[in-house]
Amino acid sequence: MTTAQTTPAIAVTGATGHLGRRVARLLSGEGIPARLIVRDPARAPRLPGTTTARADFGDRQASRAALQGIQTLFMVSAAETPDRLEQHVAFIDTAVEAGVEHIVYTSFFGAAPDATFTLARDHYATEEKLCATGLKYTLLRDNFYLDVLTDFAGPEGVIRGPAGDGRAGFVARDDVARVAAKILAEPIPHAGFTYDLTGPESITLAEAAAIITEVTGKPTSYLDETVEEAYASRARYQAPDWQLEAWVSTYTAIAAGELDKVTNDVELLTGRRPLDLRELLAQPAEG
Repeated sequence: MTTAQTTPAIAVTGATGHLGRRVARLLSGEGIPARLIVRDPARAPRLPGTTTARADFGDRQASRAALQGIQTLFMVSAAETPDRLEQHVAFIDTAVEAGVEHIVYTSFFGAAPDATFTLARDHYATEEKLCATGLKYTLLRDNFYLDVLTDFAGPEGVIRGPAGDGRAGFVARDDVARVAAKILAEPIPHAGFTYDLTGPESITLAEAAAIITEVTGKPTSYLDETVEEAYASRARYQAPDWQLEAWVSTYTAIAAGELDKVTNDVELLTGRRPLDLRELLAQPAEG
């Protein structure tokens, strides 16, 4: 039986973020020790059976120390920055040097070198890097998160973008976390596998807006912009070009049908049907 004193064989990155924190909680709840690799240990969750180590992807010396003794690594993709791919490559190289045996990576649904969603191209390149290392790996290709649809609406209650009537199999972070925790608890059977993680339905943004209105009572609508209008409406943020392209291509990828798929991978891996948008919105807010 594992105890809190057992040296962790599992490390979780991004444990101060939405997904990594959920995974850390699930592992702790199952009594599985884990090392939480974070940039700011003061923000790390205090959970039974966990320890913390300070490192970020670009700091190879700190990362090597943080990964010593780790067999299985849950690698949450880095924050969106122009050098995210370079950070991923450096961290994977460091994991190899530190003796990590298996990496479970949060990729993106439809990752490809020519994906419409620009950040999906970085995910594909990261996958290629992982496959070339010779390490065991498992790829979690998450669709867009259900959780961000209310953020898309903003304070004015309007989801705006050039998605047309395209559909996406949005998936809840809770479901991705449950999948990740299951795999981390018993990683070997999942070595070499790629899982496409979606919710139970593929919906349009207009349908999403109607559901948000229905469940929350906050009037929400979808405004179908042209690509030109999308760039113009976001110009006030004065974001760099790469970021604007990522934002706008979120919607054009939906319009292109590249996210319109539903799989049963979540249920197969966890034994439970994934949440739909109504169910997610009805849940208490994460503490």
